[in-house]
Amino acid sequence: MPRPTTDILIGGQWRPGAGDPAETVDPASGQILATVRGASVEDVDEAARAAARAAADPAWRALLPHRRARLLHRIAELVEDAADDLARTQTADTGKALAETRALALSAAATFRYTAAALETAEDAITPSRGDYLTMSVHEPIGVVAAVNPWNSPVASDAQKLAPALAAGNAVLLKPAAWTPLVSLALGRLITRALDEHGLPRALLSVLPGKGSVVGDAVVNHPLVGRIGFTGGTATGRAIAAVAARRLVPASLELGGKSPTIVRADADIPQALAGVMYGIFSSSGQSCIAGSRLFVAREIQEEFVGALVERVRKLRVGPGTAPGTQVGPLVHHRHRDTVAAYVDLAREEGGRVLCGGAAPEGEAYRDGAYYLPTVIDGLPHTARVCQEEIFGPVLIALPYDDEDDLVRQANSTVYGLACGIWTRDHRAAWRLARRIDAGTVWINTYKQFSISTPFSGMKDSGLGTEKGRDAIRAYQRQKSLYWAASDAPLPWAG
Repeated sequence: MPRPTTDILIGGQWRPGAGDPAETVDPASGQILATVRGASVEDVDEAARAAARAAADPAWRALLPHRRARLLHRIAELVEDAADDLARTQTADTGKALAETRALALSAAATFRYTAAALETAEDAITPSRGDYLTMSVHEPIGVVAAVNPWNSPVASDAQKLAPALAAGNAVLLKPAAWTPLVSLALGRLITRALDEHGLPRALLSVLPGKGSVVGDAVVNHPLVGRIGFTGGTATGRAIAAVAARRLVPASLELGGKSPTIVRADADIPQALAGVMYGIFSSSGQSCIAGSRLFVAREIQEEFVGALVERVRKLRVGPGTAPGTQVGPLVHHRHRDTVAAYVDLAREEGGRVLCGGAAPEGEAYRDGAYYLPTVIDGLPHTARVCQEEIFGPVLIALPYDDEDDLVRQANSTVYGLACGIWTRDHRAAWRLARRIDAGTVWINTYKQFSISTPFSGMKDSGLGTEKGRDAIRAYQRQKSLYWAASDAPLPWAG
């Protein structure tokens, strides 16, 4: 892996930040990867002011949409060419398996490419006239926008905000997670290269690592920031929503989840077993849409859960760089301790740990932030571990008696992000998909994504929508124009 830089991107300039230094750690080995000097409040202010100048620069502000699309296509090419390096960087920083991080890098490239196509074909509307005038609706950039992202899938999350924000004609302040800044900085270098090639202001992007309580707070509160896009925990999302409300700026919030995955008695059992495991144990469960609550029809629960546990015990746990690894380490030792505390709580609440429930033993795992894939049953759906987001490789198995009982239990949390349904009955799948509180429902599959398909959450899982053609419009202001079509004088004309 190329040696990561310790510089950060402030208003188009690569230099160390003036904030606190932070060590980024390989969660597989505990070894320090780099020390990054984070941004200071003054760095954020400098970046925001430079971003405002860049957003207003005629070279950018007046750039026609199809030419902005060329920039996005070039970024996509650069990301695709660098996919292997980006994957190695993200694996080192997050612990994810290389196959997954490479897929995330290619997903980021596809996001820029799709957004370029959506931009080239976006249309403003001539609206129906209600008088002697022509009316139309046009869209304009907001100016400076903030993108605040989590540590679990940084390169893909970054692209999902940067691509539509730039397509819309804005400048962006990107705040990556303090634990995993390296791949966001690497992506920033690719974007500044593309900006240079197109003769555009570098200050259209700043990458500002640091503590959320310092850098994130400064970014979302800065008076020049006109929109906030946030992905992360619900508690932080609430705080950002309060800032956005006070400042009267729009915000999109993609927050937590406690997603149900449902196995009906008529399901294809081998397919459902594989899908349930993938839904919770890929990414070591560190995914907002992880299928962390398993609801199984009571008549097949014992058989299904028994088969599931047998397969879970065979999952290969190891470093993300090892061929064949299915479950990598958690992102940080502190996060591993949080996950372990939830499993201890499940035991206290009367749950049975059917497999896992501890860190793996052995020299190979000694220094890493590993935790075994865990399945728990014997709890009511009201238990805390059934209600709160654990964000780790922990699956809670619950039985249900009939469809009404299932829907009642599945909808009994404050979250509403995702759902999986395993059944051969398309009518039952349709009914359940419409009754479950979730922004995304997968039927006989799980964790499949398309940049062309909108993504959103219900209840405490967030506000607003990402992805899809309308993602660009979310980063723009809408303006109405009226053109007189008659020489007749207005009522008060002299």
